[in-house]
Amino acid sequence: MTQHFFEHPILNSPYGYPARHWELVDGQPTNKILETRRRSELITPVPQPKKRRQKRGQKEMVFDEGKGLSTEEQQYNPTPIINEIRSYVDSWRNLPNPNEWQVTPETARLLQHWRHHPFQSQRPFFCQVEAIETAIWLTEVAPKIGKRAEKFWAHIEGANAQANPELLRLALKLATGAGKTTVMAMLIAWQTVNAVRHPGSKHFSRGFLIIAPGITIRDRLRVLMPNDPDSYYKSRELVPSDMIADIDRAKIVITNYHAFKLRERMEVSKGDPTPLNAATNKETNGCIQGDRECRENDIAQK
Repeated sequence: MTQHFFEHPILNSPYGYPARHWELVDGQPTNKILETRRRSELITPVPQPKKRRQKRGQKEMVFDEGKGLSTEEQQYNPTPIINEIRSYVDSWRNLPNPNEWQVTPETARLLQHWRHHPFQSQRPFFCQVEAIETAIWLTEVAPKIGKRAEKFWAHIEGANAQANPELLRLALKLATGAGKTTVMAMLIAWQTVNAVRHPGSKHFSRGFLIIAPGITIRDRLRVLMPNDPDSYYKSRELVPSDMIADIDRAKIVITNYHAFKLRERMEVSKGDPTPLNAATNKETNGCIQGDRECRENDIAQK
């Protein structure tokens, strides 16, 4: 049988809705094309041995990066809620009238820009636009549609309570090379423009603390600064020209994750100010570097 899957693995344009996909059964291709989008699911990226295929119903390996979120008795699987949110976002995206989107006029303008603007440089990929659409839908639309969407935030808040209740987190998952920096710029633009034009709203902010996994990545993220010569907001036309002045009012700090390590502090006695005789101790959790980053760069409560 001709291995069509390996000869032509790509079925969709990166700029359009992924309306087709290759069927997989037990993680293996069947060479059958399905005229629908692939559902979000966890697929083991390790091929099974040809002579010992895994039987249906056999226990799956637990992948939770050692965090203890999943056990053999209870699997932590976010895919059902992801697929349901995705279906709501799809229906919302297809509404032809912007007045039905239930977002601010500024958000509607940005959505139209990202979807239809004739970009002279690099046009955003569908996955990038969908990521920002999902964040917008959860923030601006979901709270307005009542009980139908209450379960989504209940799930997100419940997952956060189990992991780190002091910091509400919302993850947008993109493949390597998909352009996460562009999505970050779009998120900053959406929040900043709305925060500037709706200063009384609690849903928007123009202060951002960006934490990089290393110095090299931190330096690459400079394109998120509005005053950078290669700023994505201008060079990639991510916002309409009349909104650039609003972006300039964003307060952005880009730091490395090492900045969050507890520092040692030196306590010098009043009677003996010699550093050699000073006592050292580490900062407490209430005085971590993250607080200092916000205070020193004046982005707290912005």
